[in-house]
Amino acid sequence: MLAKITSKNQLTLPKAVTQAVGEAEYFDVQALDGRIVLTPVRIQRGDAVRAKLAELKLSEADVSAAVAWARRR
Repeated sequence: MLAKITSKNQLTLPKAVTQAVGEAEYFDVQALDGRIVLTPVRIQRGDAVRAKLAELKLSEADVSAAVAWARRR
């Protein structure tokens, strides 16, 4: 499949390609060995993050302690 870059440096991905990788609104973009590599990135919304924290039974204090620990490094 071919994709053409526009004068505004935009690229439209073929529908078959986006369907093959699943639903993604964002892509991580890297240039590797003369190739452009796109990796789908699923952005978690705030509600999803809060739900995961609740599922793991993590409190705000736990998160604050983890952030403080990470910043000491």
